Amino acid sequence: MFDNIAHRYDFLNHFLSAGIDIQWRKKVRRLLAPHHPKQILDVATGTGDLAVELVKLKPGHIVGVDISEGMLNIGKEKIARKKLDKIITLEVGDSENLRFESNNFDAVTVAFGVRNFENLQAGLKEMNRVLKPGARVAILEFSKPKKFPFKNIYQFYFKFILPGFGKIVSKDNEAYTYLPESVQQFAEDTAFLKEMESAGFRNNKQQRLTFGIATLYSGTK
Repeated sequence: MFDNIAHRYDFLNHFLSAGIDIQWRKKVRRLLAPHHPKQILDVATGTGDLAVELVKLKPGHIVGVDISEGMLNIGKEKIARKKLDKIITLEVGDSENLRFESNNFDAVTVAFGVRNFENLQAGLKEMNRVLKPGARVAILEFSKPKKFPFKNIYQFYFKFILPGFGKIVSKDNEAYTYLPESVQQFAEDTAFLKEMESAGFRNNKQQRLTFGIATLYSGTK
């Protein structure tokens, strides 16, 4: 599915969110900035948008992994255009079976990817394993607004407007129906913080963004 929509993925992300997704990624970068991470792993990197944003932290190296070769190919073209290929490496990788040694990274990030993990706990534990002790994880994920009237507006847009437009532009019948369904099923707020704790993260916090459309979770190994 992600291979099928890779060619329109960046455009749809920015258009359907009115560009707010760019600001959300900046929040991730600002969260990690005080810790000055030098080795960063971006899990479910997609086309590498978050990895590109994290270059502003001036790390030594960023590795982005994803199971979709189609998304990675678009990301590699983008990174080459921006002349960031000496800093960012994109490669095929499974979030639940990372090839990296334990205690290897100063930060691990995920943007809009954990809800797609086949086994959430396995993926979180792998992210914890490859982090250095005391290092930070930052997880950006969609969530559901709770307050009227924005909750109602959001639900209408997410169920009726977004899937139709996404289907027309991406030419994929499933992708933008899958998106609202996966968000509805995802365990957010305290339920997700408990998942992080079970995976070995401590000092776990959440920050709801833009009326609760997205949430930024963070924790420490």
